[in-house]
Amino acid sequence: MNRPLPVPTQLTQPFWEGTRRGELRIPRCADCGERFFVPEPVCPGCMSENWSYEPSSGRGSVYSVTVVHRAPGPGFEVPFALAVIDLDGGGTLLSHVVDVEPHSVAIGTRVRVSFRALDDIITLPCFVPEDHSDPQI
Repeated sequence: MNRPLPVPTQLTQPFWEGTRRGELRIPRCADCGERFFVPEPVCPGCMSENWSYEPSSGRGSVYSVTVVHRAPGPGFEVPFALAVIDLDGGGTLLSHVVDVEPHSVAIGTRVRVSFRALDDIITLPCFVPEDHSDPQI
């Protein structure tokens, strides 16, 4: 696969370590309780620096979806469903819905995380319909 890989930073390293272990971890503010993604130096809700990564169930619903027909770069197979996932327990995540016909993904579809290792460092959190059976990692 010739796909560009995310580059972990000091801020995102705990997220990538979690996905490599098969855990979805989302930032949560200790002061206001907001869960947010992408990781930022301060909470977008209250501007506090007092946040940490906490486990997510990895389950949620499709909030918005588009089917991408033109590859954004090398290594992407098209078409694919790109969706904003509203995570149970709070937070949203932009990700791919995989292992289904992209045009079948609809707003409101219940999904769960399915981890896809791209190399020894990067494992992507993708999503599959909740009733879909697949081996993770």
